[in-house]
Amino acid sequence: MKVAMAGQGAFGVKHLEAMANIPGIEVVSLAGGSPDSTRAVAERFSIPHWTTDLTEALAQPGVEAAILATPTQMHARQAIQCLEAGKHVQVEIPLADSLADAQAVADAAKRSGLVAMC
Repeated sequence: MKVAMAGQGAFGVKHLEAMANIPGIEVVSLAGGSPDSTRAVAERFSIPHWTTDLTEALAQPGVEAAILATPTQMHARQAIQCLEAGKHVQVEIPLADSLADAQAVADAAKRSGLVAMC
């Protein structure tokens, strides 16, 4: 399965370390907030594509799922973005910073028929 990872910080690195031990998982894009640190993490984990734009990461050929390890206030919007792009999504906790935003993610997941998990 080809995965796009969003978040180049400590939690993103933990997810990348874990995925390196799972056969069949290929991280093909890393979307981060800072070009310098995103490039460095992509190089460390041999991720072939990096960007500061989640849309660009999700558009990489073959991407089926995304993992979001971004700041909490971005989670709901980005999770919905992933679902609307046709990608399964795993969100680092918490799913959202409000009940209304969490419900919006749940509604988007139901509409899409895709997996959204936290």
